[in-house]
Amino acid sequence: MFYSDDVIEEVRSRNDVVDLIGNYIKLTKKGSSYFGLCPFHNEKSPSFSVSRDKQMYYCFGCGAGGNVFTFVMEYENYTFVEAVKYLAERAGIKLPEVEVTEEQKRIQNKRQRLLDIQKQAAQYFYYQLKSKNGVNARAYFEKRRLTKETIAHFGLGFSNPYSNDLYQFLKSKGYDDQILKDSGLVTIDEKRGAHDKFWNRVMFPIMDVNNKVIGFGGRVLGEGTPKYLNSPETLLFDKSRNLYGLNFARTSRQPFMIICEGYMDVIAMHQAGFTNAVASLGTAFTLQHGILLKRYTEEVRLAYDSDEAGVKAALRAIPILRSAGLRIRIIHMNPYKDPDEFIKNLGMEAFQERIDQAENSFLFEVSILERSYNLSDPDGKTRFFNAVAQRLLEFEQELERNNYIEAIARKYGIAFTDLQKLVNRYGLTLPERQTMREERPAVSRDKDSEQYPEALLAAQKLLLTWLVNDVTLLKKIKPWLDWEDFVHPVYRTVGRAVYESIETTGQIVPGQIINLFQEKEEQKLVAGIFNSDIAGIEDKNAREKALTETVIRIKKYHLEELTRHTQDLGELQKIIRMKSDLQNLHISL
Repeated sequence: MFYSDDVIEEVRSRNDVVDLIGNYIKLTKKGSSYFGLCPFHNEKSPSFSVSRDKQMYYCFGCGAGGNVFTFVMEYENYTFVEAVKYLAERAGIKLPEVEVTEEQKRIQNKRQRLLDIQKQAAQYFYYQLKSKNGVNARAYFEKRRLTKETIAHFGLGFSNPYSNDLYQFLKSKGYDDQILKDSGLVTIDEKRGAHDKFWNRVMFPIMDVNNKVIGFGGRVLGEGTPKYLNSPETLLFDKSRNLYGLNFARTSRQPFMIICEGYMDVIAMHQAGFTNAVASLGTAFTLQHGILLKRYTEEVRLAYDSDEAGVKAALRAIPILRSAGLRIRIIHMNPYKDPDEFIKNLGMEAFQERIDQAENSFLFEVSILERSYNLSDPDGKTRFFNAVAQRLLEFEQELERNNYIEAIARKYGIAFTDLQKLVNRYGLTLPERQTMREERPAVSRDKDSEQYPEALLAAQKLLLTWLVNDVTLLKKIKPWLDWEDFVHPVYRTVGRAVYESIETTGQIVPGQIINLFQEKEEQKLVAGIFNSDIAGIEDKNAREKALTETVIRIKKYHLEELTRHTQDLGELQKIIRMKSDLQNLHISL
């Protein structure tokens, strides 16, 4: 589904960024901007700036930035189209009808009907928990020390001990057998007819990030197998792409997420005030889970069970989380098995201490690896260090690798240089290392930034910031520098938009330029351009010198790049003349 640039610009211009964000967080005016606590990271002093003139926001703490679309997408986890619809409705704009195929209509209608069924089922299970039939279920939750507020918050319920109870209820609402079967709540076969997927279980509604029920988990009361049962895969529910509790945890604004193993761990932690806890839904942790978490945080802390199964699960999850670009630490809960048990016995303050003391994930992996070797035996110790040395090759950056070598050398009493030599030796003799690295799931990085010198990137950003703050500079630099001289793709796009905007209207609207980018990292990069401080060069001569040197650096690099890619003699002579002219360049202010 697509909307024209004109429609998108109208929606953006009709939604004032200060008014919009002011509905989410408290803003205080300071000078020409408004400041508040950043909703995207945990902070005590306001560093989140919102500008009405620029129609954009920028956090000087974490670098989050963008326009009204970016904010709604990040805060509400909306797609771009969903953000456009939300903001259009907010501004009273009727969006043009977008044609959809009959198949798309069919899927949309079916999806909505399935959502309605899940919602009806959640309400029914919640009602049954409150009824006389739910006495045992209520006793179970009371035994687990859940408050009435927590039960209501998570919408917990109970499925009656009758095989077709929910089916009969949903049929009374007018749903046919096929849609009920597709909901995953009802099984229909020739022998038994229609019967419920869940019965005689305490029920845990599973919600997506927008608080819509998409499935259920159920724990059997008394004896029965399996102990926990989840909804099957449906049009709504994909357990490898959803996390229990994320709909609440994403708004906690903590600097990290805590990953647990089960429903009750998440609920117990939220009740104790740790509202940043989530859990996978009865399945092994997947890369999709990691990518989902990366939308909301840069760091996770694993609070898996302390038994052998929990340790193995943590070891499986760590490389997956790393592949998603997340930092990982391990929360130790000994002598208790899980967070729920720990908090009930030692309390929330003790658990907060364990969170604060969480162990670096690589050092945790090494400590588990240590169990396989007898370090009191010289041969066992040697084999252990060889194994660790090979593991250290996972760190491609030399500085990071040396930091870990130093930490392990200190912990296990080996000389730093001895372990470093061992690591380097393996690095030279393991040709499969490159292959292993290529097979690892890719983490998105700004490859364009990596191929250019940092000084050049800084110069491009600085010059754009100068232009944004003083549009009259364009006349001074245009004879020497065009937007095409900005070699970094993001800066080139911004440069073109800035040049064209100044030349046509004499002003710049940063919020409009940010619309040119869809990727989060690109939007942050652009937001940084419009919020950089160029103060500090008060002397006119010093400012002229700095501006001239910046223009020369950008132009010279582009000319050198053109030299490498042209074989035309006339073009090369032209480039040589331009390089010569740069030597005498002086831009006067």
